[in-house]
Amino acid sequence: MGKPVIAVENVGMMFNLNNEKIDNLKEYVIKFFKGKLHYNEFWALKDINFTVDKGDRLAIMGLNGAGKSTLLKVVAGVMKPTQGVLKVDGIIAPLIELGAGFDPNYTGAENIYLYGATMGYSRKFLRSKHDEIVSFSELEEFIDVPVKNYSSGMRARLGFAIATAVSPEVLILDEVLSVGDAKFKKKSEGKLRSMIDTGITVLFVSHNTDQIKKICNKAIILEKGRIIKSGDACEVCDEYIEMTKK
Repeated sequence: MGKPVIAVENVGMMFNLNNEKIDNLKEYVIKFFKGKLHYNEFWALKDINFTVDKGDRLAIMGLNGAGKSTLLKVVAGVMKPTQGVLKVDGIIAPLIELGAGFDPNYTGAENIYLYGATMGYSRKFLRSKHDEIVSFSELEEFIDVPVKNYSSGMRARLGFAIATAVSPEVLILDEVLSVGDAKFKKKSEGKLRSMIDTGITVLFVSHNTDQIKKICNKAIILEKGRIIKSGDACEVCDEYIEMTKK
């Protein structure tokens, strides 16, 4: 057995929630220096432990607010965990909040380099993939238009095309199989399927148990930031379906 591609050990993610409303920066600074700022600790994730081996396709399920997206952001390196150890071996392609890093005043072409840079891609690599990204996003006529004039679907399509331009070791999917219209959804599903079929490791957040059963071999269920069930994807999906009925 080789070492896991992803190893999550006792990971926790805590946020400070302000007890009172503060309307401006001046009031915040005054209360900060007087020691009058009071917070409640909120643990979005607590005592998370799991490993993912090369080629595993792990589904992460849970009701809204369970901590699914937070966990993906921690694994992707978007957030640093409050406690615990996280190890990821290989290049990650995170398909999370597609297009969230775009500058609305830049054109689509300019945002290819900006968004790609935030994902760790070099300018040389993005230049070599530019035409492929534009073609896949089907935005040839709009690529030199500022992104602020794009629809949400157009932004998601461009974000998806950039994120999937690389050949990663780990693919992180957060409810992105519904991106775009019906035609582009079919196209994006085909792209993801071709990537998955190469044997890459996948983390997949979805409420769609049928999709999970088709794509994943393992699954976990999160509840209030803790893992309450893990194991074979089909068995865990069946338990999740029973949970949602209650």
